[in-house]
Amino acid sequence: MAITVAISDPALFQQAVPKTLPAPTNSGIITISAKKLKKLEGGGGGGGGRINANWVDSMRASSPTRRSLETDEHKSWILQHPSALTMFEEIIRSSKGKQIVMFLDYDGTLSPIVEDPDRAFITPEMREAVRDVAKHFPTAIVSGRCRAKVYNFVKLSELYYAGSHGMDIKGPSKGHNNKKGNQTVLCQPAKEFLPMIDEVYKTLVEKTKSIPGSKVENNKFCLSVHYRCVEEKRWNELAEQVKSVLNNYDQKLKLTQGRKVLEIRPTIKWDKGKALEFLLESLGYANSDDVLPVYIGDDRTDEDAFKVLLEKGQGFGILVSKVAKETNATYTLQEPSEVMHFLKRLVEWKRSSNL
Repeated sequence: MAITVAISDPALFQQAVPKTLPAPTNSGIITISAKKLKKLEGGGGGGGGRINANWVDSMRASSPTRRSLETDEHKSWILQHPSALTMFEEIIRSSKGKQIVMFLDYDGTLSPIVEDPDRAFITPEMREAVRDVAKHFPTAIVSGRCRAKVYNFVKLSELYYAGSHGMDIKGPSKGHNNKKGNQTVLCQPAKEFLPMIDEVYKTLVEKTKSIPGSKVENNKFCLSVHYRCVEEKRWNELAEQVKSVLNNYDQKLKLTQGRKVLEIRPTIKWDKGKALEFLLESLGYANSDDVLPVYIGDDRTDEDAFKVLLEKGQGFGILVSKVAKETNATYTLQEPSEVMHFLKRLVEWKRSSNL
């Protein structure tokens, strides 16, 4: 398997193609070999990330109840993970001489968490803030959702979209800063799992239809079983039904958790952290000291990306949460409105620095 990266205007990102990637052909095409992909993946299979034996406790823990912001625990947590708005100047100082690259989760970050996942709409003001950010910085939305669904929500062709937890990546159809060009990055490392995912989706829809409020969402390369609208007394029943289906696909599919959602994914070692690494490499920033990645997300699945940045000692993870919880992020924001405020300040700083 190979991944093709088409870069019509490599100068767009102010970096040459990295030494770890082959040079582009005359048509601007780069092909990453299966061997290179394996290096990016860090290996194959395994069935890690399965839900704990006590399903209900684990499901409850994935969406902790909101606690007072005035508790000693929360105050201590904020000292360890201060607000990205409060520490904005520090973040800007860290970016001196570097290209900022923005990575944004969707649900709970750009849009509020809602009961019906099909109605997680972005506001016009947030869309404008994201559009302005993309004018100045390479920008990607990294979501567990189907890539096409996220694009239909956001409707900005200037962005990179990494759907299905980064297992489906496509680049912008417009050039950065409105320059001519058609930059495209396509990565689908779990393509062989598509027939299996469709099969499991149909089985789960039939299996869970007896539980009011449950919803199975097909995100193309992964599935989401939402239980936000399910009575808590039936969570265990729902989890057991999901487990019974997955027992037929042992070592091929794994179960992880998000905010009141069970995620079913292929067992390949590919997640939002791998997607972040792939995009940085594709943009020409692999092993570069001239880049500052900033990843903003609210979910457990975003921790994979936060961890990559923490281990690299490069860039910042920003967790969107009002609740104190263990995280690999450096900073925090409380809700999507603060995310929008942060993005606007970033654009204002960039515009003023160019004067």
